[in-house]
Amino acid sequence: MNVPALSPDRIAALRRRFGARIRENAPLAPYTSARIGGPADFLLAVRTAAELRLAAEELWESQVPFRVLGGGSNILVSDAGVRCVVLLNQAHTVRFSETQTGFEGWAESGAGFGLLGRRAAERGLSGLEWAATIPGTVGGAVVGNAGAHGGEVAQALILAEILQPGGRLERWSVDRMAYAYRDSWLKRNPGAAVVLTATFRLKRSTKDKVKTQMAEYQEYRQRTQPAGASWGSMFKNPPSGHAGRLIDEAGLKGFQVGQAQVSSRHANFFINLGGATAADVRALIEAVRARVAERHNVALELEIELVGDWAGVLAEPGEGIH
Repeated sequence: MNVPALSPDRIAALRRRFGARIRENAPLAPYTSARIGGPADFLLAVRTAAELRLAAEELWESQVPFRVLGGGSNILVSDAGVRCVVLLNQAHTVRFSETQTGFEGWAESGAGFGLLGRRAAERGLSGLEWAATIPGTVGGAVVGNAGAHGGEVAQALILAEILQPGGRLERWSVDRMAYAYRDSWLKRNPGAAVVLTATFRLKRSTKDKVKTQMAEYQEYRQRTQPAGASWGSMFKNPPSGHAGRLIDEAGLKGFQVGQAQVSSRHANFFINLGGATAADVRALIEAVRARVAERHNVALELEIELVGDWAGVLAEPGEGIH
């Protein structure tokens, strides 16, 4: 969704409140996994969940539009950039505890989700082995119901601390999240809430057993998925099968627009060959959708999110493909 540029009065208020902490016209590409995207009008780094809460509350109260950016692994930022404040979530504290019912892993929402799984493995705690291969942050995983190897957030999450406008802080259970495949209430209602922390269910195992399982998942990922600048899965798997198989059968492995290419190793992965623009990727997305719809009569749904100003960007499906 496009956001209008901030008024001069609101810009002045931001400068007064945050001073040198807030960067103007800040490139976002370095903060995304595919290294693509234009600048944010304003970029503000927050290093703790408390800082994230304070910044979000103040921006809501001032009616300044903002969005939270974590690992940047599941978004495509427009070349034109983002017309709002981007809160760069660097809150990364992780803790583990034993309770009456078992073990728990707690993390601030800017912590790497894979890091949480690896830290659990170091303690011989099982339950997040599948998370070790997932890029991005805990907050992004909670919002998108991230999953791999048969596991997903909806199965492992105990609760998340959710902040809403007006400073309302609540502890949401899995039921409140209304999870679906790679989806949640939070994802369906962007801007309505901010994930501050999350707590996951773990159980006692052994370090060797957990690490062995994790290594198997990592080896499988390296064998079946491309290396380099990518987004992970581009499309959700439709009910009729796997998106990668449908794209492959449509003859699109290796096809590209500009420097954006459908991976020859896994067709549901798009890669930045170096110098790709967001417009290249968007045109490739639409070309793949059109070809799969023509060949299989299936409408592929994006798993990634399009962020920023996309007005006038969309190319004709297939334009520039080779």
